[in-house]
Amino acid sequence: MRERPHPPWVMRHRYQSTVVTPHGKRRCFEAVQRTPSGTVFTARFGGIPLRRRRHVRLIDGAWPTRRGTQLIARLTAGICELCDARDGITVHHVKGLADLNRYSPTAAPSWVQAMRDSRRKTLIVCARCHGGIHQQPHTQ
Repeated sequence: MRERPHPPWVMRHRYQSTVVTPHGKRRCFEAVQRTPSGTVFTARFGGIPLRRRRHVRLIDGAWPTRRGTQLIARLTAGICELCDARDGITVHHVKGLADLNRYSPTAAPSWVQAMRDSRRKTLIVCARCHGGIHQQPHTQ
């Protein structure tokens, strides 16, 4: 026989809680889990004061960004990741790492192995290596 789901108010009463904030008590839903080692994990939904903060400091201007990614660092280094050449640097890109799985694990071309090892969808290569990548047949 199928088990009937709990009515909504059973779950509401089970997880309903009250928390103390600087602005007074607030009601929320809270789930607490204790591990055998004694660590306590708490997940809370709600319990935040919904009031306007009049004297908050606004940060106007550009949002903070991550300065310099690994791709930019690899590209500005200007070294082919296959043959260490320094002229005619380009980027070879695949749509996804899963696209590299269609090559045999034992007989994969060097560029496929380099992308698998670094777990990246991009490879910084010279023009000669890039032409060689696109000349190779897609064997499986």
